[in-house]
Amino acid sequence: MLSVVRDLSIAIFSPLGASKAAKATVETFTEPQFEQDGRKIRPDGIVRISYGKNSWTALVEVKTGDSKLEAGQINAYWDLAREQGFDAVITISNEIAPALGIHPTDGLRVRSNSKVAVHHISWTALLSAAVVVKIHHGVADPEQAWVLGELIRYLEHPASGAMAFDDMGPHWTSVRDAARDDALRKSDDSVKDIALRWDQLLRYAALQLGSRIGDDVQQVNPRAQHDPKTRLTHLIDALVEGSPLEGTLRVPNTVGDIEIATDLKARRTTTAVTIPAPSDRGSRARTTWLLRQLDDADRHVSVEAYSKNARTPTIATVAEARESHDALLDDGRREAVRFRVVRTTEMGAGRKTGKRSPGFIDSVIDAVETFYGDVVQNITPWTPKAKKLKVPAVEPGLEEAHDPDDHPVGPLSPYRFPNF
Repeated sequence: MLSVVRDLSIAIFSPLGASKAAKATVETFTEPQFEQDGRKIRPDGIVRISYGKNSWTALVEVKTGDSKLEAGQINAYWDLAREQGFDAVITISNEIAPALGIHPTDGLRVRSNSKVAVHHISWTALLSAAVVVKIHHGVADPEQAWVLGELIRYLEHPASGAMAFDDMGPHWTSVRDAARDDALRKSDDSVKDIALRWDQLLRYAALQLGSRIGDDVQQVNPRAQHDPKTRLTHLIDALVEGSPLEGTLRVPNTVGDIEIATDLKARRTTTAVTIPAPSDRGSRARTTWLLRQLDDADRHVSVEAYSKNARTPTIATVAEARESHDALLDDGRREAVRFRVVRTTEMGAGRKTGKRSPGFIDSVIDAVETFYGDVVQNITPWTPKAKKLKVPAVEPGLEEAHDPDDHPVGPLSPYRFPNF
């Protein structure tokens, strides 16, 4: 299928270094056999993409269902790829990496400066890419569109082995309950497991939202947490200290990033977005500008208005602010420099999705998508008005001193400027 539907092979492989050319040749091979140190090695496949004199080749290893990728196997494929002069090793499984560019398997020997890269694609990411290509971008060739539709239909079937992220793991219940009792310890493996799964959930939420809107939604971390180990330590500390688990999703062309925070002690999930206020309007007009764009927001959604140099915001629900726009003005009626729109919902307690009562994963996905649909997608960022062209003043009697037929007076005419 990848050798036929070029739109999908571009979406999947061009970010990994393969050619983006529409006329590139894509070749796929199933279970090729190699010999290495006297033993036979047989990866699941090879993909080679060629355009002109350049080609890009990758070994592919695939797991389905609950099967996990093994570091020893991937390391062997990496050695093989180096010997053969290939460009990459690609793994596909139901495991979701905690961050972009991070492989979910521990123990890989791959160096950061290696010529042979190791990439991971989850089945969820692959399905999301297929949906975006077919539904949102469109495939011009009818036969290719049909083939892609069949792939989507297959991957969405439970028997395919391509599963969604639907389980917070065996430690979820114990960590959830211990968090409420302040009984978590940094040394507990269960705490590390839930911290890792939180970032996997954020990546899954980004993929789900991206497939629904047809755009590339990304999880983003603060600069201080770009290193995976630092990020993991931060999340473990948050769990042990009773602080919310936090994350951020970036959606292209929106007013701001979606902030997500789940408080396991309070059993609440909060979604929020920060919005710069217009700088060319008065205090009340700034509030009016925002409220006009929140018509679809739940009346219990709250708005925080931050004045310049203010330590704390002025807070009101959307319903309160609609009744009186002064509800978002501080005691000094100072102009807000930014707003923060916040929605808080009950956290699902269940470990898995698809049960009678909403699971934790269900509740987070629903919170993100509802907040995006009701708030974020409806807000157009403020744009300052263009400056007006100022016409220089004309001294009284100047125009009468010249014959209009000899010296037409236009916008750029020097006769408007007596000092010339």
